[in-house]
This record gives sequence, C-alpha cells and structure tokens, in this order.
Amino acid sequence: MCNLYRMMSNQEAIRAITGAMIDSTGNMEPQQEIWPDRMAPIVRNTPAGRELANVRWGLPSSSKALLDAATKRADGLRKKGKPVDFNELLKMEPDGGTTNVRNVSSKHWVRWLGVENRCVVPFTRFAEPDPANKPEGGRTPNAWFGAPDEALMFFAGLWVPQWTSVRKIKEGLITCDLFGFLTTEPNAVVAPIHHKAMPVILANREEVETWLTAPWEEAGRMQRPLADGRLALLPPVETLPVAANPQPLLI
Repeated sequence: MCNLYRMMSNQEAIRAITGAMIDSTGNMEPQQEIWPDRMAPIVRNTPAGRELANVRWGLPSSSKALLDAATKRADGLRKKGKPVDFNELLKMEPDGGTTNVRNVSSKHWVRWLGVENRCVVPFTRFAEPDPANKPEGGRTPNAWFGAPDEALMFFAGLWVPQWTSVRKIKEGLITCDLFGFLTTEPNAVVAPIHHKAMPVILANREEVETWLTAPWEEAGRMQRPLADGRLALLPPVETLPVAANPQPLLI
C-alpha cells in the first residue's frame, strides 16, 4: 500500500502530457512529501473539460467499514454506561479515507469506475516501508521507487466530487472532492520490498489518454504491474538535491 509519494515536477509538464486545458492549482509548488488526507494535484475529467486541480487524498471508505467502526465505538460507550444515539454516531464516524483501491469489482468502487470519475495522479517517486533495513531500535526506513531518471509519471486514479463526511473529528462534517489510486500485484523491482502490491502506473502518454477516455472494459486492463525496466529502486530522499525543474517523461 502506497501512503507516501513525492511530486517534484511542474504544472506545465503535467499539462503537456495529460492535455489538461483547465488549471485550478494556481502557483503549484513541488511537494517533497505527500501523505494521506493532504491536498495534492490530479488531472481529472470534469463537465467543463480536463482539469489540473488540487484534491484531498483519500476516497470514501465503504459503508461496512464505517458501520464496523461505529459499532465498536458504540459498544465501548455502552460499557461505560453512556447513552448512544447510533444513527448520530454513525453519521459522525471519522473517515480518514481509503488511499489505494485494489478490488475494483467491489460494489463500493464500481459506481466510480466511469470516465467521469477517473483521474491521473502525477508523481516523481513513491515510497514503501523497508523493514529489512530497519536499524535496531530505530524507525522503519522507506524504500523509494520511480523512473530511473526520476521523470514525471502518473498513477491511475479515481476521484469523487463533493463527498460529505467527517475526515477529522475537529473538522466535523465537511464536503470536499476526494481522490485515490489503484494498486496491483508488484513487479520484480517492488516485490522484494513490498510483496503485496504496487500502484498502477501509466507508462506513456497513450496510456494516460486511454485511462481518462476509454470504456472500462479497456481501461480496466491497465490494472497491471509496470514493466520492470520502467521502474528503479532510487537512492534515499535525504541524499538527493531538490531539482529546480525536473524533466517530464516525454513519451
């Protein structure tokens, strides 16, 4: 599961590859660390046209997941002798969001597989925890993956407009646009570090266009590992200088 990535390219490069005609990001700065529930750039299909926009990372969790969490919370309150309004508790159950989507046959996700809810997520590298290199008594380091030259690439994503939920208790009920991206089985580069999954990465401009425009019968076939030669295990972030204007993957 990818819960951290970096996007050090620029909006001109993103627009050039994706054909986005609307840019709502303003002066988009490179982002060294993008974590769940943060705002991040995506290119999405909208009724007004293809748009580059900043959207919150984390799709709505399933109703079952929220029901289970609210039930557990209610049981805890009852054990303390406190009254429970379960409907209100369920309504206000925090949902930090689902960052990655694997089972696209789930009823929860099927409703958002159409062209109108597809997006691509620009990145220059993504991280997976690397327990094998954890120092004794220290924190688990991240292994970082990306194009060998750390060029601009894209995750295949989904987005949901104007979803009302409680993301954080202190925020209460809010309504906002949300996104996440698909995962698949790992390729030979990622598997030694993370054997369960890797993000679905679009390998070229044509695949970006297919993901954003094709019927699901065609687009769904893109949920597969990126070819091994397209991806590399990159040096740790701490050893790299911040590039002022990294080159896009012009393919």
